[in-house]
Amino acid sequence: MTVLRAGAAGDNGSARYLRIATGSAAGTYFPVGETLARLLSHPPGRPDCDAGTPCGVDGLVVSAETSEGSVVNVRAVAAGTVETALAQADVTYWAQTGTGLFKGKPALANLRVIANLYPESLQLVVARKAGIRRIEELKGKRVSLDRDGSGSRVDARLILKAFGIREKDLAIRDADPSQATDSLADGELDAFFFVGGTPTPSIADLAARGLVDLLPLTGPVVERLTAQYAFFRPDVIPAGTYDGIAEIATVKVGAQWVVAAEIDEALVYALTRALFDPANGHVLKAGHPRAADIAIEHALDGVAIPLHPGAARFYREQGLKLSARDDQG
Repeated sequence: MTVLRAGAAGDNGSARYLRIATGSAAGTYFPVGETLARLLSHPPGRPDCDAGTPCGVDGLVVSAETSEGSVVNVRAVAAGTVETALAQADVTYWAQTGTGLFKGKPALANLRVIANLYPESLQLVVARKAGIRRIEELKGKRVSLDRDGSGSRVDARLILKAFGIREKDLAIRDADPSQATDSLADGELDAFFFVGGTPTPSIADLAARGLVDLLPLTGPVVERLTAQYAFFRPDVIPAGTYDGIAEIATVKVGAQWVVAAEIDEALVYALTRALFDPANGHVLKAGHPRAADIAIEHALDGVAIPLHPGAARFYREQGLKLSARDDQG
């Protein structure tokens, strides 16, 4: 693993580079990742940062990369093939502990969290002309659970199982969010699952064209599901989030920014400090509605694996209450 270290720039004045693996370009992770990249980048040659003005990490160039999603992302971070990534809180926990989806596989024990960023809603999108009103009516329908390696697929399977729907009862299509959006618009797909911040642009486009509804996920089944899995929490997508769609009850998980334990502590401290610098807040607000939700008061929400020491040091300095696991400074 190539370990990025802190410092102004490379020894010869060249830039240092850091990547953020995100998800499909049609989802939420990618535009949020692009926003983070703009906020955190401060290449060599730019003027020094002045207190109270927007600025990134000196000498650093950050880029957002598309990917297959959370499962692929945590594996890439753990293996050192990418420096940082966005991932769902449930996938991150299972990967780091070798449980759940990762049961029977080597735990990715070097995964660490920089910050919890924002909540992600599970969105069950159905073609309006299909007339589907309840999740049980998906049986026999053409449904995409998203791709292998995506967090959406993991959670879709948990939801289906909770409602007693077997995958063999569905005509499953493997499609990423962009493909699913196109297929539904073309009449080739009846429904798809997607976990992401709202409004999701591709879903918003379908709603604006009057092509889709969202199915509610509520009742005793969801109550049991949230009791069984601590990373699931009840959620409501407000009316008007998508054109023509009323308030919808569903569940949510946290979107987290993850890194390997081996990445230099001073660099992660600098990243965390820049992320939550009040002078940078307008960059988040201008970038994406979910990026605007990133706030230090929610940075530790749902964090179930260790923080990176660099991030923990910053939070400790800010007076946040850390878990006993992380409060070692």
